[in-house]
Amino acid sequence: MINIDIETNSVKGFGREIQSVIGGTFEENWGEQKLLLDNEFAKGYIKFLDFDWGVNLIEFNVVFKHDVLFTANTSGYNPIHFIFCSQGNYSQGFDSTENLESIEPFQSVIIANKEGGNNLMFFPKDVKQEVNVIQILRRKFLKKRLDGISLINKELYDVFIDTKHKNRYEYFGSLNLKMSDHVKSLKNIQSKGMTRMLQIEAKIYIILSLHIQQHNLAKKITRKPAPLKKTELKLVRNVAKSIIKNPAYPYTLKELSVNSTLSQAKLQEGFKYLFKRTVTDFIRYTRLKSARELMNTTDLNISEIVYTIGFTSRSYFSKIFREQYNVSPTEYKKHVTQPYVA
Repeated sequence: MINIDIETNSVKGFGREIQSVIGGTFEENWGEQKLLLDNEFAKGYIKFLDFDWGVNLIEFNVVFKHDVLFTANTSGYNPIHFIFCSQGNYSQGFDSTENLESIEPFQSVIIANKEGGNNLMFFPKDVKQEVNVIQILRRKFLKKRLDGISLINKELYDVFIDTKHKNRYEYFGSLNLKMSDHVKSLKNIQSKGMTRMLQIEAKIYIILSLHIQQHNLAKKITRKPAPLKKTELKLVRNVAKSIIKNPAYPYTLKELSVNSTLSQAKLQEGFKYLFKRTVTDFIRYTRLKSARELMNTTDLNISEIVYTIGFTSRSYFSKIFREQYNVSPTEYKKHVTQPYVA
């Protein structure tokens, strides 16, 4: 296992300390630093970007060729971390590897450590990792963004105003497909120069707001006890991942039940608990997301998209697309001019 100890007081120092252990070369453009990796330790990149309003961005898009443990000391640099895992799986925790929490794809996480503690991130080898990390430097952020901070729930409010870093906080949220859309569009911004920086900043605001909204909602709702065991919920998540990976497949509840080893009733309960949707609704929603992505990134016409994603009726597709996005597929595609779509 490769151990990378982080003792920096800045996000760019974070990048340099990673480079000192696993190598790579830096590419810099308009304040963005990208550590390019293609060696015996890793392949891909890690991106670092800081803004003057107390927010930093780190993007992992990398395959580590060895197990890697990041240990970041918080004595000189202790932001709040808003984390979203788009692909892969890694573990997150404080101080000891014995207490690491496994993070699933499409899961949101909020963590903040106390002064002098260690933040741990463990990445297993040979797994493609796409992880978005938004860091909030509390003192700096509150000087410029104090208005409206009191509108968040008290639990998260206390984390923001803990500028002396006296307390530790962790929140492991449920899966968030809406956030996945925005994280992906952030990564796909194609503009250059000032326009690119403005679009990145705007998208970071949206992703940060989605983290906060999800946290607010979770704290307002008294969640019922899980209807399934943890091992069964993991099987449900695996079913969801397979649907997201291949939305066009003609799934049936019976087949998904057999393949997951869960009864049809348990599978439905699991989807309602984790995603607030039935299995059928989840498949339909995932196909609509896939259709929108194809409109954003390909020249396929609407009929081609309909059959590519597994629908058999264009009129039905148009009906549910309008219900979901308040615009017809034809109107939506007409207004798509570049990969960056909010």
